[in-house]
Amino acid sequence: MDEGSVPPRIGWVESLVAERGPTALRIATGGQLRKLREACGITREAAGEHIRGSHAKISRLELGRTGFKERDINDLLTLYQVTDPDERQAFLELARRANQPGWWHRYGDLLPEWFETYIGLEHAAHSIRTFEAQLVPGLLQTEEYIRAVVALGHEGSEAARRVELRRRRQAILHREGAPTLWAVLDETVLHRPIGGPDVLRRQLEYLVEMSDRLNVTIQVLPYAAGGHAAVGSSFTMLRFVEPELADIVYIEQLTSATYLDRLRDLEVYRRVMDRICVQAESPKRSRELLVEAAEQLR
Repeated sequence: MDEGSVPPRIGWVESLVAERGPTALRIATGGQLRKLREACGITREAAGEHIRGSHAKISRLELGRTGFKERDINDLLTLYQVTDPDERQAFLELARRANQPGWWHRYGDLLPEWFETYIGLEHAAHSIRTFEAQLVPGLLQTEEYIRAVVALGHEGSEAARRVELRRRRQAILHREGAPTLWAVLDETVLHRPIGGPDVLRRQLEYLVEMSDRLNVTIQVLPYAAGGHAAVGSSFTMLRFVEPELADIVYIEQLTSATYLDRLRDLEVYRRVMDRICVQAESPKRSRELLVEAAEQLR
């Protein structure tokens, strides 16, 4: 077996768990399984039969879309001719740690599976680029603004926990090794009074404050820009340090979400985001627009 197929060292595992969380580790582990299978020239169908499953199960494992069973991992390693005890143990350790729940697991009763996946990916991201046409991005919302947004569809103790969940998500921008966030907001966002004028004013002031952070860039796409390539659509692009984790575009609907990772789709969204950033006001001018919009609400 060639060197490229050797599983990562445990030290790398511990680093990834601490900094990126179990979702990233699960995807990275799945990517290692794929490399091992391809190095041996084994099809997904053959691998699936070997673990009493199907090619679809192998696909889910390799994409990090499901947890790992130790029996399956042992059987696959045998099939892929990984016989060294240390290598096998390292890989089993990868799988065990990838199965550990993230901090967001405690909110599992509130989260559909498709959004729980996103939180794990967001937690693991090295850079986040987002275009928002309707609301302030979740990572930049004040607690008052969050409460107003949540109140549109939820109430009571569930609403309070949803607010708590979003506040916990925001912690990634303040941790050591925080991701970069580059957010482009349609000018509409600056004038939609979610929660009322006072809540919106404090939200805009908070955006000004956050724009001072080195890892946060905020641009406003003005009405004067006219039509643009993302009309009617909000989306987020996530990029990761680990080569095993491909870039992902996330598009959320009311009851589901779409994850795009094909190179063709990624290239389309990169071009769209780049064009929007060019059409948008500069970060400096955007900050001025935020200040002006907040002053108008006094």
